Amino acid sequence: MKFSKPSQLFLVSSIGLLVATLLTACSITTIDYVFVATSAGIETYAVDSQSGALRTGAATVTSGVNSPIAMAVTSDYANLYIANKGDSTIVHYSIGMFGVLTKKDSVTASTTPVALAVNADDTFLYVASGTTSATLTAYPLSSGAIGAGTSQTLAVPGYTSDTIIPTGVTVLGNDSAVYVTAYDRSAYNPGAPSGTVFSTANPGWVFGFAVGSGGSLAAASESPWQAGVKPFALAADPTYRFLYVTDYASNQLIGYTILDGSVLSFMTSGPFKTGNEPSAIVIDPRGKFIYVTNLLDSTVSAYAITQATGSPAAAMSTTGSQLNSTDTQPVAVAVDPALGRFVYTANYLGNSVSGFRLNATSGALTATQATPYPTGSEPTALIIVPHGNHASQSITP
Repeated sequence: MKFSKPSQLFLVSSIGLLVATLLTACSITTIDYVFVATSAGIETYAVDSQSGALRTGAATVTSGVNSPIAMAVTSDYANLYIANKGDSTIVHYSIGMFGVLTKKDSVTASTTPVALAVNADDTFLYVASGTTSATLTAYPLSSGAIGAGTSQTLAVPGYTSDTIIPTGVTVLGNDSAVYVTAYDRSAYNPGAPSGTVFSTANPGWVFGFAVGSGGSLAAASESPWQAGVKPFALAADPTYRFLYVTDYASNQLIGYTILDGSVLSFMTSGPFKTGNEPSAIVIDPRGKFIYVTNLLDSTVSAYAITQATGSPAAAMSTTGSQLNSTDTQPVAVAVDPALGRFVYTANYLGNSVSGFRLNATSGALTATQATPYPTGSEPTALIIVPHGNHASQSITP
């Protein structure tokens, strides 16, 4: 077959474009997999090492997903857990090659789970649960499988236990203590009828538990500690010296120094200003920066941790602001563990994930390529695991 000159030029151009496309595709390197819990199931996305952009990964997992509310992953990144408020189950999945999830086993909590955390040794899964009372349950793990849990009620002297609502849970990196945030709904209930009288005291707390032999939990001395009006989430730095709590109702970040015996002491320079309605919080794997999502503003606040005192200082972007725009209503945030270079938020009403590049020197954020990335409806949680031989970032105490 003989081609005319224009046809030859078109053919050469088409071949060149195809080759360029293939070369570009070949240059894409996946460093992490992002798992996003939505009303449709657990969706998987791959993180590009250069741009931080997300692309669709393994097929969406629907088995075991019923109105998900939280996720957690083991420190070896081999097992993922999801909490479902629809049927009060906690479901275990193994994480395989290319981010493929396989459902393994599950347990049903006595009350609705709201938050999850796994200890560094991967031997216990801690679950904060309850919509009318607060319960902390420790489930033993054996090669990822969930065993029979031991529960205890979170109570505050002078308060009715059936009005204390848990919001978050975390475990220190050395597995020495577990902390749970909660608030008294009788003292903070903006949806109550006009004229309702509430307590004038700050009705938010952090409960602390020292971890003993065999995983036994004992209330820390002086626990619980005040935590503003409505603590929403909490995170501890990787050197287990500092604990931070977001106060949703007061638009602030509360900092504590962790003392001997898991006792908390308020940072004297705090609390620290956030955006409006701060929700989720994460600390980067190197223990240098804090990122807080602000629900009402649809932003992320960035802070650099002063290593000597733990005080967070606002990390300003090139526009001179510590606030970085996301899609609508960010409710979860995570930092990629492979390189520690990217930050992602799950946006509940935006039906998306927003991505940012992390400045390793200042902690400031800049939007990644093509962000936000569409997801299924109402994403509530996200977890990131490193891919392949990419070493995760960490800090040595």
